[in-house]
Amino acid sequence: MQVAVIGANGGIGRRLLPLLDEAGHEVIGVVRSEEQFEQIQERGGLPRLGDLEGTFAPALEGAEAVVFTAGSGGGTGWDKTLMVDLWGARRAVDACEEQGIDRFVMVSARGAANPDAGYEPLRPYLVAKRCADDYLERSALAATILRPTTLTDEEGTGRVTTAFTPQDGGPDIPRADVAATVRACLDNDATIGRTIELYGGDTPVEEAVRPSN
Repeated sequence: MQVAVIGANGGIGRRLLPLLDEAGHEVIGVVRSEEQFEQIQERGGLPRLGDLEGTFAPALEGAEAVVFTAGSGGGTGWDKTLMVDLWGARRAVDACEEQGIDRFVMVSARGAANPDAGYEPLRPYLVAKRCADDYLERSALAATILRPTTLTDEEGTGRVTTAFTPQDGGPDIPRADVAATVRACLDNDATIGRTIELYGGDTPVEEAVRPSN
């Protein structure tokens, strides 16, 4: 399957590309600068230019699935959160529908289920994520939404905890394990139509993403 990763040079994206390549997928790494092309190639991806605040839809040409793992980053203002995490995500959904790309995996955030209950300084970010998630859910795409808790750069364990209904919280999770979960969801159609909270844990990823019903 040809998979386009939006945010391919981000913390999750750069860990995801080699996993998809090793699994036999053809990987398109969508980045904003040609200076990042070499890094994408080293991770097994075909680099293409795409800017969520400008032109990016042509970068998805030929893809059969899209992973959205882009983010404005903690060092930017709420204007970038709106334009990337919310509006950029909506534009990605629209581009998939226009191009006939059916499969979509969204990397969202734990707390997006109820932004009012979140840590107050982060509530605008959670609102942006929730609005993007809602737009994806209302689309015609075969979607999976992942909502990981606080991310770390620790080495991945290959084991996680998933929750198919909102929980109060759980252990932080390495970005590498979020990337492994994205790959597992792409290979498991039972995750389509599901919103999954994601934490550090002890269950092998492939087992953890299997819905119990």
